[in-house]
Amino acid sequence: MAKKSMIEREKKRQELVDKFASKRAALKAIVNDQSKPMEERFRASLKLAKLPRNSSAVRLHNRCQLTGRPHAYYRKLKLSRIALRDLGSMGQIPGLVKSSW
Repeated sequence: MAKKSMIEREKKRQELVDKFASKRAALKAIVNDQSKPMEERFRASLKLAKLPRNSSAVRLHNRCQLTGRPHAYYRKLKLSRIALRDLGSMGQIPGLVKSSW
C-alpha cells in the first residue's frame, strides 16, 4: 500500500511541476538577468521561494509504474528491473525471454 502512495505522490508532484512551470521560468529569468536592479531580482527570488517546493522539476523521480521502486528503472518501459523480470517470466512482455542456465 505504501508503494501505491509513492506513485500517487509522484503524480501530484508532476501536476505541480506542470502547473507552475511557466511562472517558475519567468521568475528565474528575472533573477538571472543582471541588467535588472538588485531589488527587483531579490523580490523575484522571494516569490520563487514562496512557490510550492514540489513544483520544482528537480524533485521528480523516475519510479516503476507497478511497484513505485525508484532504483533500477527502465525509462522506455517505465518499470523497475524486478517488475520487468517478473512480467518477463510470466510471458507478459512480448519479445522478452528470461534466460536460465
